[in-house]
Amino acid sequence: MTRVLLSVAVLLFFALCVYGMWHGWKRRQRAQAGLPQFPATPENLGAATLATTGVYIGTTNAGNWQDRVQVGDIGHRAEATLSLVPEGVAIDRVGATPIFIPAGSIRDARTDRGLAGKVMFSEQGLLVLQWENQGHLFDTGFRGDDKDVYDDWLAALGQEQPNTEGKA
Repeated sequence: MTRVLLSVAVLLFFALCVYGMWHGWKRRQRAQAGLPQFPATPENLGAATLATTGVYIGTTNAGNWQDRVQVGDIGHRAEATLSLVPEGVAIDRVGATPIFIPAGSIRDARTDRGLAGKVMFSEQGLLVLQWENQGHLFDTGFRGDDKDVYDDWLAALGQEQPNTEGKA
């Protein structure tokens, strides 16, 4: 009888944890309902000058690497293709809506160790784009299958490549 009670207690605790996570997710969605609408992907995009596959990590409010934007399905991680097109940056996510960042709204591009609760071992594990939408700054993170292309992305977006010489 003791085992049954312990099993029921563990299951109830697990269910309470799942409910707490779901409730927190919904509360954050309500709190972020006032964020500006993300730009729609244009109908006819130009040819991609640079593309890489990997995982869309998420979008956060700029400057707060753990404040994941959870409006709609923006907060869902997904396999994706990151493409640089003349109009901006297109993120085509598998199983989720695509994300488009207009070229004129990109403020910064960098490599980073973590974003949206995802932390990498390497200092340059993620490619992070900082962009502005209707006066609000966002950081969007992407973990490429091939990290060697990050320098190409930084150069294409007009950013300085990080100086990693002399770092331990």
